[in-house]
Amino acid sequence: MKNIAIFAKIHDPRCQDVAIELVQWLRAKGLTPLPEEHLAFRIGFGEPLPANILDQAELVVVLGGDGTLISVARMVGERGLPIFGVNLGSLGFLTEITLDEMFTALEKCLRRDYNISVRTMLSVKVERNGDLISENRVLNDVVINKGALARIIDLETTVNDYYLTTFRGDGLIVSTPTGSTGYSLSAGGPILHPELDSFVISPICPHTLTNRPMVVRGDAKIRVALKCINEDVCLTLDGQVGMKLECGDVIRAERSDLRTRLIVSNSRDYFEILRTKLKWGER
Repeated sequence: MKNIAIFAKIHDPRCQDVAIELVQWLRAKGLTPLPEEHLAFRIGFGEPLPANILDQAELVVVLGGDGTLISVARMVGERGLPIFGVNLGSLGFLTEITLDEMFTALEKCLRRDYNISVRTMLSVKVERNGDLISENRVLNDVVINKGALARIIDLETTVNDYYLTTFRGDGLIVSTPTGSTGYSLSAGGPILHPELDSFVISPICPHTLTNRPMVVRGDAKIRVALKCINEDVCLTLDGQVGMKLECGDVIRAERSDLRTRLIVSNSRDYFEILRTKLKWGER
């Protein structure tokens, strides 16, 4: 590996300081650091960069938290680049490399001595009056929910063209295994091991209390049609990208052909991360 892309939570001064240190460390090893444009400006990088650093990168380093990594994962897309996530706060579900172990772990990565966790992504399409108006990929989840003053919304849901039910409530979450520890978990959904080939459909505050979260196969094609009229309803992707929905809109979610490849720590396993983040065993 020679060309290393660097992304960071640019508004956090700590991330900027670490990025400067990382650039110096990479240069000392004869490698080429490629900070993204906004980060390069903030740290005074001062060298010309390619129009798209990901076209030349062989490894992507993300400094920040899980939210920063999720946004980068959508950008990496079809390139399939391994992502090295460094959490500058507490241990993250995705950014599980700590700052203290960053350079030691990165040294191993440069020797290609690392473990990869391959994560399923969702392809999400929105159709209006039969026309495709939006198409995206998500690593965590797709959320359909009503505005603060909207009434209960009706979401007609099918799986592989089989009618499941019409959920009535505040909304619906379709989550990947990676996203199962996010909003879906708050809505009562199960925790899935992140490398499972499956998805979770979780209703948000359902009007019918017997509507419970449901796990479906990874090859399931999920269709949700918005049946309410004149209500304030939004679609949110990975908690970061959103759009307004209209009555009759159809949301289609299915497994993406693309995967996210995360470099994981050699010093801890997924269950240790769960215990730490969710504070299991503490009183």
